[in-house]
Amino acid sequence: MKRRVAILISGRGSNMSALITAASAPDFPAEIALVISNKADALGLERAKAAGVNTQVIESKPYGKDRAGFEKVLQAALDQHGIELICLGGFMRLFTAEFTKAWYGRMLNIHPSLLPSFPGLDPHGQALRAGVKLSGATVHFVIPETDAGPIVMQGAVPVSDHDTADTLSERILEVEHRIYPEALRLLATGKVQIEGDVCRTAGSSASENFLVAPVVG
Repeated sequence: MKRRVAILISGRGSNMSALITAASAPDFPAEIALVISNKADALGLERAKAAGVNTQVIESKPYGKDRAGFEKVLQAALDQHGIELICLGGFMRLFTAEFTKAWYGRMLNIHPSLLPSFPGLDPHGQALRAGVKLSGATVHFVIPETDAGPIVMQGAVPVSDHDTADTLSERILEVEHRIYPEALRLLATGKVQIEGDVCRTAGSSASENFLVAPVVG
């Protein structure tokens, strides 16, 4: 049986689209059963509808700072659709500790940096100001602390001296679209186990011995 997944979005749904595409493969172990947006004008809603995925809008603005009130309605929608796993795809709404604990080990997020480096806002700018030579993306479990949950998968890209936040973001986005579906695949097949604050993946191995940047001819 395929695991039933909800994707929560607030905007264009770029990673959402990558997940929907991956899940359309017959052998993918999860199905995208629902896309929920907290903004009625999110572009990702139309993308999801075009792909034949159920969509729902639960506006968060009317709830203001009442996060628990918003989450009560959200949870009811998740229950109605029999959702087992959640993927956040640019969902611009903080959760209460109670909600994240209830979904611990079943809710994924993706962040455009190699966590624990550069959590929070403007990760690309943070990376450039720090002068790092490698950056990337991280899929992690959601916990009450921002961008701090156990890491499921990471992908790296080199950082050029000529990069801007925009050019770095574009390259990292390609990595995001590759690793997010694979992380969901691992979770849906039960290959990811959390031991303390660390994820262990059955049968895993490094793809290469090392990655070096910059490369000088």
